[in-house]
Amino acid sequence: MSVGEVLDALASPDNAVRRAVELLQAGEVVALPTETVYGLAGDAGNVQAVAKIFAAKNRPHFDPLIVHVKDRAQAEQVAILEDDLTERLLEAFWPGPLTVLLPKRDSIPELVTSGSLLVAVRSPSHPVFRAVLEALNRPLAAPSANPFGRISPTTAEHVRLGLGDKIALILDGGPSRHGLESTIVYPLNGELHLLRKGPVTQEELEAFGPVKVTSAAGKKAAPGQLTSHYAPGKPLFLVDGPGRLRDRRQAGYLAWKEKPVGFAASEVLSASGDPVEAAANLFAALHRLDAAPVERIYAEKIPGTGLGAAIQDRLTRAAAGR
Repeated sequence: MSVGEVLDALASPDNAVRRAVELLQAGEVVALPTETVYGLAGDAGNVQAVAKIFAAKNRPHFDPLIVHVKDRAQAEQVAILEDDLTERLLEAFWPGPLTVLLPKRDSIPELVTSGSLLVAVRSPSHPVFRAVLEALNRPLAAPSANPFGRISPTTAEHVRLGLGDKIALILDGGPSRHGLESTIVYPLNGELHLLRKGPVTQEELEAFGPVKVTSAAGKKAAPGQLTSHYAPGKPLFLVDGPGRLRDRRQAGYLAWKEKPVGFAASEVLSASGDPVEAAANLFAALHRLDAAPVERIYAEKIPGTGLGAAIQDRLTRAAAGR
């Protein structure tokens, strides 16, 4: 078994999917593209495979994983779907970037959920991931395919640089469309608890009923709840703008719309102020700034509504890692 093998899943999809399924059936872990970020996948029902996910990422066992399924029927194999609110959410947003926290079934090992009786479940829309799910016919546990706490990967190259020496295979399915991890919600007593902001916005969720942002009831059962996460290797600082910054020659700058002058390196998320474009560019821009010859990174605060709230959430957690 070669380590860090990269297969182009767009040019040769049948070969790539076949190789991924072979490894997954053998209890190995592989990196797969999703519409959110790249995921590190293993058979969700195989404790040894799940343990390899934690080991490859150096992820603490108290941080649970998301289980990916091909459809509602497969979701019922891992979780209890018993209320109207959940059904309406799945109908509206699956397949897609919405993860739902549900009561788990015994088919899912406690290692996946970090001992919780709830399991996070999602049905991805990326055709490569869906082809693997279809061919394997097993749910897959898959957190982001990066070293724990670091910048999430939105390309196969990001995965190779971060985990290439620890995993068997990476399927290259092109850049991730959304560029942010999935939204996580916990339906409870007719209300939606928004545990992680993402591509499905709070405003979209409010069409289905009351939404409460962050719930202590779901914190320990859902991934992405740590204060420090998504961090570059260099210290990141949130700023309102570049105006008063003086140490530009040693710093990188992540701008919202307008490229500043004088910095050693700079990235613009969206010149037109499009939050969809900004979200798709976020992690790739952070990867480039982290690789640049700078001592620190400044990130401009993003308008905190809609998708902008999810982007700002990632930047806030990245800044907490310094």
